[in-house]
Amino acid sequence: MSKQDYMNTSVQEPPLDYSFRSIHVIQDLISEEPRTGLLPLRRSKSGKSLTQALWLNNNVLNELRDFNHVISQLLQHPENLAWIDLSFNDLTSIDPVLTTLLNLSVLHLHGNSIQRLGEVNKLAILPRLRSLTLHGNPIEEEKGYRQYVLCTLPRITTFDFSGVTKADRTTAEVWKRMNIKPKKVRIKQDTL
Repeated sequence: MSKQDYMNTSVQEPPLDYSFRSIHVIQDLISEEPRTGLLPLRRSKSGKSLTQALWLNNNVLNELRDFNHVISQLLQHPENLAWIDLSFNDLTSIDPVLTTLLNLSVLHLHGNSIQRLGEVNKLAILPRLRSLTLHGNPIEEEKGYRQYVLCTLPRITTFDFSGVTKADRTTAEVWKRMNIKPKKVRIKQDTL
């Protein structure tokens, strides 16, 4: 949650902050009060938050069932959600619901229980994703962890709170050529 990440998201409003609330399921957000920060949350006439940032870190979430439904009740413009902090929860995978948030530019998933490196592939569809954290998950121990993520998500500029350099990109490309086999194209043969 660096200042640079904050500025890169063009988030103008304070986050809707549900961190450290012992939230077990997303539906609990509806009845839970968000934490208050230095700046007050601005709300629409309908009472929904105008923010583009949602902090759910340091809870006990293990899934994101009904995520879109719940955030549509909390946010005036859920389609503009640009920053989600889901760090330090109990997530074991990257929920596909996150791939529906096409304006997402900052995603914090560090300190969870994500086990399969291939889960990162789901995020490749996000055109604006620029900052991602995954450290502190079991996938961090996989050989080629950083290179795999950088190959899969070539648009990110910050990974695990470190800037992505040209050298990182070059190393990732070399790693990709040495470790990822191109998919074979099957040619359908006509039978005579």
